[in-house]
Amino acid sequence: MLLAFFVPSVGLSRFGRRRKKQFIDIGKGGARDAWQVFANGGVATLCALGAGFAQSARRPATARLWIAGFAGAYAAATADTWGTEIGTLARGAPRSILTGRPIPTGLSGGITGWGTLAEIVGASWIGVCALAALGPAAAFWPVVAGGVIGAFADSLLGATVQELRACPACARTCETDPHVCGTPTTLVRGIRGFSNDLVNFAATVAGAGAALAAITAGKR
Repeated sequence: MLLAFFVPSVGLSRFGRRRKKQFIDIGKGGARDAWQVFANGGVATLCALGAGFAQSARRPATARLWIAGFAGAYAAATADTWGTEIGTLARGAPRSILTGRPIPTGLSGGITGWGTLAEIVGASWIGVCALAALGPAAAFWPVVAGGVIGAFADSLLGATVQELRACPACARTCETDPHVCGTPTTLVRGIRGFSNDLVNFAATVAGAGAALAAITAGKR
């Protein structure tokens, strides 16, 4: 599952690299650090541990729920990554998920048609891989639902609680402090300290939770 997320995502990150280098105001991109790895894979790891403990305790029904959460978390991380990598290459400016107004390419909270399609394809890819690797315990549709809902949560949180800052020297909005020019930035929206990594972590929580809920609802 880790390879199913990591390998295609790395490939997509290299696609259109020249254009992506132009997006200097975003709070994501470049080599992944420890926080980024945890933000994308921490929830899945906790779910995997939960599944292992449940199996040891001979509670297969509980283990099945944890497995679905594991796959849902990775589906959310994959959907968000694919949506970002493809969406930033789309022609025209993305639109705010809240207002529908155009926003600068790359800033969190924006959506495009191609990016949304990529999210669905990414979530479906993890659904197929989960079904092949983990069997019926990771049901396809709950995993896909977890991926799409997690990606939606990522965009919504990116447009509301994530830090949006302003550089007084460049007169640009951005997601970093300091700005790439070296000037300290000021908070103009969101919660101080609520970074893109925290948004990604919350999105994987939403993905895992949605997959769990879908599995539970299917039993009724």
